Amino acid sequence: MDRQGLSVLTRREVLRLAGASALVVACQPTATPQGSPGAKSAGTIRIAIGVDPDTLDPQGQTTTTVQNIVDYVTETLVRYDENGKIQPLLAEKWQAASDGKSYTFSLRKATFHDGTPFNAAAVKKTWERVLNPDLKVPLRSPLGDVISSVDAVDEQTVRFTLKTPFPPLVAALAGTQYAIVSSETVDKFRATYTEEPVGTGPYRFKERRKGESVTLARYDGYWGKKPAYDTVVIRVVPEAATRESLVLSGQAEVIILPPIADLPNLKSNSAVKVLAGASDRTIFLAFNLSRKAMQDKRVRQAINYAIDKDAIIKNVLFGQAERMDAPVASSIFGYCKVGGYDYDPTKARQLLKDAGAEGLAIKMGYPTGRYVQDKQAGEAIAGFLRDVGLKVDASTSDWPTYLGSINVAPDKSVFDVHLLGWAPGYLDASQQMAQFGGTNFWPPKGLSTSYYDSSAVVDLNAKATSETDEKKRADLYCQLWKTIWDDAPWAFLWVQKFPIVYSAKLKGVTSIPTEKFDALYAEPA
Repeated sequence: MDRQGLSVLTRREVLRLAGASALVVACQPTATPQGSPGAKSAGTIRIAIGVDPDTLDPQGQTTTTVQNIVDYVTETLVRYDENGKIQPLLAEKWQAASDGKSYTFSLRKATFHDGTPFNAAAVKKTWERVLNPDLKVPLRSPLGDVISSVDAVDEQTVRFTLKTPFPPLVAALAGTQYAIVSSETVDKFRATYTEEPVGTGPYRFKERRKGESVTLARYDGYWGKKPAYDTVVIRVVPEAATRESLVLSGQAEVIILPPIADLPNLKSNSAVKVLAGASDRTIFLAFNLSRKAMQDKRVRQAINYAIDKDAIIKNVLFGQAERMDAPVASSIFGYCKVGGYDYDPTKARQLLKDAGAEGLAIKMGYPTGRYVQDKQAGEAIAGFLRDVGLKVDASTSDWPTYLGSINVAPDKSVFDVHLLGWAPGYLDASQQMAQFGGTNFWPPKGLSTSYYDSSAVVDLNAKATSETDEKKRADLYCQLWKTIWDDAPWAFLWVQKFPIVYSAKLKGVTSIPTEKFDALYAEPA
């Protein structure tokens, strides 16, 4: 089963320089035998990440880094492999009805960590929790909008009935937010989050020290191949340089997002290996459209022209990104190239003048430790905005604090613009539209923190979502991207890469193209 230097002075100098599924699907089980042994016990594997989890509840989490932790403990019906293909997980096979409005899944036999059986009743109960309007599920959509009911046909068969056809249904079910938890968990936490999730995964939750670490213990009752390591310790280390020091000194076996400027040296260091993981994450500056100053499209377009994306990618990100040319990554079904917003400070100043926004004061936020060079990129962006006459009050914070300031209803928002990333949990445009789909996707119900709402986009998205002809569906999304690009609810920046560094004494580390690392079956080399 697949799961995912420069000195301080030099870095400052660099910163100054910058200034889809078919309607009928039948899938067979993987070759992984139930209860098969893994490698001999190898003790503890230590993994360093940049952010402290907002929550360990699969239905409550909001980001791929946290999903990586949760995926050790809970499982979904299907999964992505390292090539971006859907494979069975808790479901062994499935079949879609000819009208595309129902899907039937045959389930494997498994046991939750609390000893209760995994079965169709448990799937149904988890989905009652997912669809419960009293539980905040930030990533509920789009499935929360298209599923009519989930029913247990028999003990090992479950049927999803849809309100309208939804071609990427099976792929969507790979999302961690749809992971199945034990029925007892649902009973205890129907409308609140659990910080000790109980799933069917190869590891069970053991301990969490907020701001420091999460510890997981191997579950010996796991239905599939047993992983090599008894224990997984995931350390929270916001500073990239510190994460790098840990892997180089042998105090961590795996890290994500090392100091990007150090990648050439890391690649030549025989003590570690560097994996350039694929990513579908778009990085953008979200405009707070609930603020009057951001409601003028000319201001938003001006900011798009004001930022020299190429210079930041070269000098701050050291080439570890590709400039956006559409509101979605090219790896996503439905992508089409739309435009550029080339760096043009003269045009930016003119648009600001035309909008009566010369010298506009804006409050800007950006995180530290979440994305590739996020703090440094935020500083560079603020500099470019000041260069065209905007008065920028910029600030940064750790991820949980930052998320708490942006994932809020419009009347509680604090920033005019904020730096953010979005990585669809499945490789289909329908989840990218969770950022542009209107009021149903605004916090606290969703994660569209620009508060963008266009009736034309909402109507076109509804057509694209239910269109069963693949070409027509792709054409509809292309129309959507053109409209959104012109509306500019974001400053469209780049699609980041996902570098992973791990000890050369380790093998079996891979990545999933939904920006996840996969060290589940890592073992000593």
